[in-house]
Amino acid sequence: MTVSIGVDVGSGVIKTALFRVEGEKSAWLSRWDARIRQRDTFTLVEESMKSVLDSAGLARDDVDYVATTGEGESLPGATGHFYSMTTHARGALYLNPEARAVLDIGALHGRAMLVDERGKVLGSRMTSQCASGSGQFLENICRYLGITLEEIGPLSLRSEKPEQCSSICAVLAETDVINMVSRGIAAPDIIRGIHQSMAGRYVKLLTSLGARGVVLVTGGLAADVGLLAALRESAGEAKHALEVRTHRQSALAGAIGAALWGAFRARKLARLGLSLAGEERS
Repeated sequence: MTVSIGVDVGSGVIKTALFRVEGEKSAWLSRWDARIRQRDTFTLVEESMKSVLDSAGLARDDVDYVATTGEGESLPGATGHFYSMTTHARGALYLNPEARAVLDIGALHGRAMLVDERGKVLGSRMTSQCASGSGQFLENICRYLGITLEEIGPLSLRSEKPEQCSSICAVLAETDVINMVSRGIAAPDIIRGIHQSMAGRYVKLLTSLGARGVVLVTGGLAADVGLLAALRESAGEAKHALEVRTHRQSALAGAIGAALWGAFRARKLARLGLSLAGEERS
């Protein structure tokens, strides 16, 4: 039996998952997530690990591997670090074994990945440096419109006449939004236009990879019902065999994948009789 913790440190949120792995069976014991909000990252990570262990009735000494991903490479006490592309792929497959593509949409970027039935990444495409398809961009738009990020999805679904928005540059898109507000365009129509612009970019990433079948959306924007609706609409218009899905725990995919890869690494090293000290990135 192997007990592992996966910690996904994002630019705005920390996600932590605790797993017990026995052979081919994996048990998700507990989970934790919180916004950083200018708090000390190391302190929050320690808080998160204590929380998941307390919830499962385990002690720190019971943990065989602490795996980090995202921006958690330098966290003290970690056994090893895994690249976010591999952790999101593995976590997505855990959440939906039918997934053969993953669309990871976080605070700062978006990335499409092809995966096989084992969670191996076969290919990937990432959005450009422009942030117009990111969670941070949407948060900025929310401030302009005087709404919360949680309201943006339901409002988008209420749109009757989406207003086209620039998909080229975040600065241009935000300027578009300011002009729309001054022209009296309703917030639902502005948001829906933004969602459609973002969705078009992401579907192009997926189709450029040759994605087919089930696509699982992960990352913080996986809970945005308006963006999901726009993705499904765009995939249908592109006439590609893409089935866009999400999961209620999609935001935790990176932490899940880190924990599972950590357990795999711990078992592999144990079989080889090697120490866990000095692990390198994977």
